[in-house]
Amino acid sequence: MPKAGSIRDLKRVSEELGPPGADEVCVKVEAIGLNFADIFAMQGLYSATPQGSFIPGLEYAGVVIAVGADVQEWKVGDRVMGATKFGGYVSHINSHHRYVIALPQEWSFEEGAGFLVQGLTAYYALTELGNLKSGMTVLIHSAAGGVGILANRICKKYGAYTIGTVGQAGKVDFLRREEAYDDVILRDGDFYTKLTGALAGRPLHLIMECIGGKVLMQGWKAMAPMGRMVVYGNASFTTHGSKPNYPKLYWRYLRRPQIDPLRLPTQNKSLMGFNLIYLYEQTDLMHQLLHGLQALQLKPQHVGHVFSFDQMHEAIHLFQQGKTVGKVVVRV
Repeated sequence: MPKAGSIRDLKRVSEELGPPGADEVCVKVEAIGLNFADIFAMQGLYSATPQGSFIPGLEYAGVVIAVGADVQEWKVGDRVMGATKFGGYVSHINSHHRYVIALPQEWSFEEGAGFLVQGLTAYYALTELGNLKSGMTVLIHSAAGGVGILANRICKKYGAYTIGTVGQAGKVDFLRREEAYDDVILRDGDFYTKLTGALAGRPLHLIMECIGGKVLMQGWKAMAPMGRMVVYGNASFTTHGSKPNYPKLYWRYLRRPQIDPLRLPTQNKSLMGFNLIYLYEQTDLMHQLLHGLQALQLKPQHVGHVFSFDQMHEAIHLFQQGKTVGKVVVRV
């Protein structure tokens, strides 16, 4: 990207990559995972977007082809998956050795490219912020997406009751067939009634919120006292075009949900939010969370769509439409 603004400006270029630094490894990238943060960054709507020219991309999987002089735990030929603070849409990358982890032998590169960002997002939101416990009832929005699928699997490891929501009817059948949600509902004009029906008297303890707008407020209303809502995205601000629709975004911003902090003690509810970029800056915490996540021994991510590197724009466009299931991956 020459600069943030329009996804149409994303272009493929070649440039020289020097040898890895003393504390780095060089990875030949085999697969790249797409994330909504990529879209927001390219459109200039993400607060962490670099100034000027930048390479999008937060996660990848590949093979180590060179190691720096001070690196001990990696060797040439190791299969790894990595997280990066932008720079992931590449064929090769030099990364600090602590930002790659071993790719399980039985996992494909595509599955590895879809695990770290979504896995860390789901695990941190549920366990650190949401205080996930056995017997809780958890509402998971975008249930057929990468975060939603892994969030449900994590909840099941903890013995929680899960209700997933999707924005398209076709995804309901997929979730009921492939994932162990206890209930799945379609977000529509009757969403609140459907939600209370799915709860069937159960207290709603935890919400994985990434939609915003009316859906956020309906979830807040349904949430039980001592419940927690964790906000990690806002799909209502996404656009299907290459550029942001600023008049529409401004209108949605003016009509955004507003929760009065003075009423929180009376309501006895908690509203929390986080940005995964913060975790990237806290390396020790990130590794601590990764150890906990890996200990759960989750199944590999569901990869629903694979594109070639030359099809990057097609992959991004499909991803924007909200029609995808599971992870969208680009093969290099």
